Amino acid sequence: MVVIEQAGRAVGVRRRGRTTSHALLGMLSLGPGSGYDLKKRIEGSVAHFWSESYGQIYPMLNQLAEEGLAERTHERQQGKPDRQVYTLTPSGREELARWLATPAKHEGFRSELLLKLFLGAHAGADANVRHVEEFQRRQRALLERYAAVRKGLRGSSHPDHPYWLITLSFGEHRCRALLQWCDETLRTLRRLGQRRPQARARRRRT
Repeated sequence: MVVIEQAGRAVGVRRRGRTTSHALLGMLSLGPGSGYDLKKRIEGSVAHFWSESYGQIYPMLNQLAEEGLAERTHERQQGKPDRQVYTLTPSGREELARWLATPAKHEGFRSELLLKLFLGAHAGADANVRHVEEFQRRQRALLERYAAVRKGLRGSSHPDHPYWLITLSFGEHRCRALLQWCDETLRTLRRLGQRRPQARARRRRT
């Protein structure tokens, strides 16, 4: 049994400019879905540069329905919990198009790894090397994952396919650049690690 709830007025998103809401509108542009469906859709497509938690998704979907940007359909399932399935409305599609045309926000960058390396003179050389080696392993694993994604997209005739490849290419280029940085940084750290015992030996002789 399916019950469609009446949507409210589309007013809030334009005023507040919530990026989470627009990310969900974008996911709904690919097809209807529940909060669970959209979470899985995000994980299988844009997770290498964008993520949303269930705690963000469900309240925002309710808000989108109240604002008339999504239509909420209540689906009763035999032997399973009921589902709330959301579909993009014409107003939602207009709001998504408006947001896509606005300049992207500049987002700050934070890295605990770089902060530790900036203060690396106060740590042992081995600790600095371990930090970078772990980061290097994660980048290699990520690059392998991208290769699997690219293979899975091969031959797709979806009209959005070229745009998906653009974002995938960004991730691949970023990984390769970071792996090059890892190689250079490990050489530098190992060289610095060799100098420390020599410097201590010179101080003991003086």
